[in-house]
Amino acid sequence: MLNFIAGRYISQGSYKSFQPEKICRKWKIENMELLNLLSQADRQLGRLDMYSEYIPNIDLFISMHVLKEATQSSKIEGTKTNIEEALLDKEDISEEQRDDWEEVQNYIAALNQAIHKLEELPFSSRLIRQTHKTLLSGVRGKHKLPGEFRTSQNWIGGASIADATFIPPVHSSINEYMGDLENFAHNQEYYFPELLKIALIHYQFETIHPFLDGNGRVGRLMITLYLVEKRILKKPVLYLSDFFVRNRMLYYDNLMRVREKNDITQWFKFFLVGVIETAKNSISTFDKIFKLQQDVETRLQRLGSRSANASTVIKQLYRHPIIQARNVKETTGLSMPSVYKLIEEMENLKILHEVTGGKRGKVYFFREYINLFSNEG
Repeated sequence: MLNFIAGRYISQGSYKSFQPEKICRKWKIENMELLNLLSQADRQLGRLDMYSEYIPNIDLFISMHVLKEATQSSKIEGTKTNIEEALLDKEDISEEQRDDWEEVQNYIAALNQAIHKLEELPFSSRLIRQTHKTLLSGVRGKHKLPGEFRTSQNWIGGASIADATFIPPVHSSINEYMGDLENFAHNQEYYFPELLKIALIHYQFETIHPFLDGNGRVGRLMITLYLVEKRILKKPVLYLSDFFVRNRMLYYDNLMRVREKNDITQWFKFFLVGVIETAKNSISTFDKIFKLQQDVETRLQRLGSRSANASTVIKQLYRHPIIQARNVKETTGLSMPSVYKLIEEMENLKILHEVTGGKRGKVYFFREYINLFSNEG
């Protein structure tokens, strides 16, 4: 990207804020390495999209992709809830961990709501604000204007603005910048590859930092929303937060490198490598899910007449791989003695694993399935 200028620092008295250049304009790509990565990323996304189209009951498995994204994106912000903890009910989470748990649950709700809203709303500031409102409702950021752009200066890093790592633009310019970002997202006058477009949108959003809290999580969530809205993916099956977690310092460094050295090309390369790796890992996970399905079906055949009820339970477990006896009763309509017998047999087949160790209120995980997401990549 020749002659790219990220923006400039403007004195605000005791500090300098960064005012980025607008992005809704004509862009020219001349870096062959970047074009090669773009081609690879498009190819891998095409493969992933094909998988999502042909795997039966794909919606069953998307909820676990969303759960993983929620835990990983929140982890970047310092929360410590893992996938297994995120599956538990609130009362099963220790008091000191509940704030983290609630933030992950809000992320899941925000992402699911945003994907649903795409049916009636375009990728827009309005959608972003609604998503942010859900993300911050009732959690630690509830007093930081959920669903509203900030009306004061914020900063990144440092105990105060005096030692901040980065100071975003002044609040009075946010509506103008977000309008430019939205126009760029839907601009058809100038052609620009969609993957580079969302990479640039993510960078610009994080630079604008339009909210008092939750900017990182909303910015990462926007990537999936954009790919679905533009029909690059028919289903929301690509989430980059796991890649960003594993390369956290590079993620931050490459964003700052754009602002400090006007090097947007390095950020694009990093982003495309993330798309390539994540798409490959997601394809691998779908392959493993398919093999697990076949293996579990083979095991269930040993249950004879009870295999039909076990299959019903398994279908529910693919959507939410944690269950209790009352859930099995609701799903199958069996009597409680029959429920306990079915659970015992599914434990013997090593499909269910009890995790509480208690005699009452037992909780069972479908651990083989959970591990496919815990160990992805």
